Amino acid sequence: MTGVTGFIGWHVAKQLIERGEQVRALVRSTSRVSGLPQIEAFTGDLRDAASLQRAVAGCSTVYHIAADYRLFTRKPEEMYASNVDGTRNLLSAARQASVDRIVYTSTVGCIGIPLNGIGDESMPVTIQAMTGHYKRSKFLAERVALEAASAGDPVVIVNPTAPVGDHDVKPTPTGKIIVDFLRRDMPAFIDTGLNLVDVRDTARGHLLAADKGRPGERYILGCENLTLRAILERLERLSGLPAPRIRIPYAVAYLAGVCSTAWASVTGAEPRAPLEGVRMARKKMFVTAEKARRELGFVPGPVDGALERAINWFQANGYC
Repeated sequence: MTGVTGFIGWHVAKQLIERGEQVRALVRSTSRVSGLPQIEAFTGDLRDAASLQRAVAGCSTVYHIAADYRLFTRKPEEMYASNVDGTRNLLSAARQASVDRIVYTSTVGCIGIPLNGIGDESMPVTIQAMTGHYKRSKFLAERVALEAASAGDPVVIVNPTAPVGDHDVKPTPTGKIIVDFLRRDMPAFIDTGLNLVDVRDTARGHLLAADKGRPGERYILGCENLTLRAILERLERLSGLPAPRIRIPYAVAYLAGVCSTAWASVTGAEPRAPLEGVRMARKKMFVTAEKARRELGFVPGPVDGALERAINWFQANGYC
């Protein structure tokens, strides 16, 4: 599997180990796996095709979870090399190794969302609807996975929404919302919305996709559609800290994103408010996971427990 040092990948590996699976993880030379001593770490890189061929040899199932997930980069070509070319390299290696099943982790950002509506796997969407390099690179990578499935490769695609919970090391943009809230570093909010899901349920959905998914099909792994205001109110209830009450207009947030990203382009530091993230927030990412429930038996639980675990984990590990 790839992505074990990331948020979703760590939880997928943990659940595989708990059910008795032998897990081999592709890990870059600069990374390390913490908290999962049972894993067989294999040094390699998605951009190094030869290392992938060695890594997948003898594997029956491949979980491709790794991605370059950033909302700001000064070198977008690196993101495309990892997300698009890296996916093509890994699928080629898996084909040569004759693996039984490949689970490719896409993103809910590749799902078509109707205006003021609920998106699902059947909604048509084009690359022109993809905001920023991350979404565009993941859209192109998903096309690579779908093409491989059309050619006969046993590829199943999952589209996680916004997972929350413990071990969000980086943290993800959703985890950063929680961290900023706990730091009292979020004085206001904008009118946007996300579909939240417990990361443990997201990981379970990956295993279900490997066991029951149909090659060439996409499965949204999500749970609750919530506005950002509702998310902050839940964080207030769970943490005891007050939620921000001021809602700022989108135009103000956009201007802040332009200034923040322009300054980051000069300094190289991550912007406080990435313009790509602000542009994504213009649309509420509300979706349904009904297809995954119907075909995979994916039944996620409420997200409050995951939010509470996230709060406790961030506090215990010095993030706030």
